[in-house]
Amino acid sequence: MPKAQARKELDAVLSPINSRADAPSPTKKFGEFIHDPYLPFYCRKWKGSTAKCNEDRLRVHLESIFSDRTLGSFTREELQTLLDEKAANGLSYSVVAHLRWDLRQIFRMAVSEGHIPRSPAELLFIPREAKRPEHTAMSREEVRTCFAVLEQRERLIVKFAVLTGLRPGEIFGLKWVHVSGTHVDIRQRVYRGEIDSPKTSNSVRKAALSAGLMAEIEMWRAVSLDASADAWVFPSETGKTPLGRDNVWRRRIGPQLKEAGLGWVDFHVMRRTHSTLMNEIHDDPKLVADQLGHTVDVNQNVYTRASIARRKTAVDALENALPVQ
Repeated sequence: MPKAQARKELDAVLSPINSRADAPSPTKKFGEFIHDPYLPFYCRKWKGSTAKCNEDRLRVHLESIFSDRTLGSFTREELQTLLDEKAANGLSYSVVAHLRWDLRQIFRMAVSEGHIPRSPAELLFIPREAKRPEHTAMSREEVRTCFAVLEQRERLIVKFAVLTGLRPGEIFGLKWVHVSGTHVDIRQRVYRGEIDSPKTSNSVRKAALSAGLMAEIEMWRAVSLDASADAWVFPSETGKTPLGRDNVWRRRIGPQLKEAGLGWVDFHVMRRTHSTLMNEIHDDPKLVADQLGHTVDVNQNVYTRASIARRKTAVDALENALPVQ
């Protein structure tokens, strides 16, 4: 076969392949790539709550400005400038860090799929200007104030967070069947109004209850309209759905704490307070990590904050252990 005819025959074979819409190409649109194949692939890995959060972040911060851009048109400098601007405009450290992760994952897949030869997002870093979270915890006196200013239902919700270390979704996801005389059985949570499985495999656990908290739970059970096994511990007005976290915080808990000078306290602070105070009382970090439903390294590095008093005791002990000069 002559070379010219062979080339013609080859073009005929390759033409339907090269004309496919999903054929690897640097001109593939960013928005199209996000919706297919990126999200369909990774949503198989993510929990439903994680998928919603990631999709919202992609839509608001990336797809809204890059949807019609081609994958081959991005540069590393451009993407780093985007992160710099997000940080300068007050976006939290966590969101900026997640956007960096998003960009790296998207362009890594684009390389893997053959659309581009190398990723422009591989060396991106989190800008120094990104607001790092302030990991605060309440003191024992602040905890007492917190409990004192709240009414029965709200106080019990807060005590679940501070004394037991439950996440808010785990608190509002409790049914009476999950409550025993010594612990609560964490098998589900509420996320954005939907019943979901706990955050991680470690989150499926039995969280111990203190004697005083158990007594308050029983008092709440006694005045509850429905205390049957399948009823919510904290029901909404209809009783058919759990109480809304944001509603009860906005209408009841938040204003009362603010009036008491604790307006900076939220559920994250309460959970961190539990970890911090528990670690001051107990020397076993594994015990605290199991109660909170995460690993020891997360408990020690993220949630626990050693108080000044405890650190003062430690440095005094160090000084006393050294030879006197």
